[in-house]
Amino acid sequence: MTQKVMERANQSEPSMRSLAGLYEFDKEMMSIMNLVNLTYPFAETPGYGEAVEVAPGVYWSRLPLPFKPNHINVWLLEGDEGLAVVDTGMRGAEAEQLLAGLVDVLGDGAGLSRVMVTHMHPDHVGQAGQLVARWGAQFWMTRLEYLTCRALSPQSLSQDMPLAIARFFSQAGWSPGGIEKYQAHYGSRIVSLPDSYRRLEDGQIHRIGGYEWRVIVGRGHSPEHACFYCKDRKLLISGDQVLPRISSNVSVSAMEPTANPMADWINSLQMLKANVPEDVLVLPAHGECFRGLHTRIDTLLEEQERSFDALHELLAVPKKVVDVFPALFNRTLSEDITHVYSLATGEAVACLNYLLALGRISQSVDEEGISWYQAK
Repeated sequence: MTQKVMERANQSEPSMRSLAGLYEFDKEMMSIMNLVNLTYPFAETPGYGEAVEVAPGVYWSRLPLPFKPNHINVWLLEGDEGLAVVDTGMRGAEAEQLLAGLVDVLGDGAGLSRVMVTHMHPDHVGQAGQLVARWGAQFWMTRLEYLTCRALSPQSLSQDMPLAIARFFSQAGWSPGGIEKYQAHYGSRIVSLPDSYRRLEDGQIHRIGGYEWRVIVGRGHSPEHACFYCKDRKLLISGDQVLPRISSNVSVSAMEPTANPMADWINSLQMLKANVPEDVLVLPAHGECFRGLHTRIDTLLEEQERSFDALHELLAVPKKVVDVFPALFNRTLSEDITHVYSLATGEAVACLNYLLALGRISQSVDEEGISWYQAK
């Protein structure tokens, strides 16, 4: 079933800029990731500008990212009116050229009919505007993902947003210098969306190439993340909701500092397990295609509970947000790498808010406005 379909002429694998692990950091819950009983059915992964056929008319390709993980998987589905693409990669000349080449070859001149995006993060929606403009394709996204992404655009951000960000990180225990460095780069990868969209909704059916793909909405990693399930082919395009070798980042942001996305993520994993069978081939946004969905979900949930227990134990004495990183992540984190530090902060707050909602810990704020947490 595996077939390398094309490699663009004179296209060499690009050199990647090392940005010290942006968008990925090791977590304690990942410590046994390679021991999980998952099956990876494809011996080879596609290079940039290549495609692997994972099922008739369903193609897997990769586009480069300027951080870790250094790639994103995109999925191209043959349809009667042209190709549908699920996720677009990040905006950039190289990624644009690679994806356009794939569409030209696989689409056999028909181009793109649909651009479907799992969620709002720049590596998933970054090229949507260019693709829609170039091919006149329909643009599909869930309502909360579209509106939240638009609200975060430089044109829409309130002048008070930098103050809210500073307050959020200051309350977590960041230094003034770290906050200033983060603010200098904030919004650098926020994208311009198409001006209009068609709404993806949970349970909605899309017929592509003679097969039905059902939208399954998950939450936690992002507000209203769309997965796509083809029952007849036993395929699940999982986006970032379930990944084979890393855990989805689940973060609280300055926009909604008291949110509880960890509860959303846990509930969504349980929902996916209840609605999608174990033997599907999972097509994730990062890493390899795999089988063993329920096994992976069980491992993620079990390791998350261990992280909660380790965090609760550490909070035997009061701690700031930045003090609890050792209970959640298995490497030292520094404000010098601001984006990784901000992701770690957001995830730590998500874990703390989850335990607060369960009544397992308490929160207090000192005279300097810094939050302190302690186990009950």
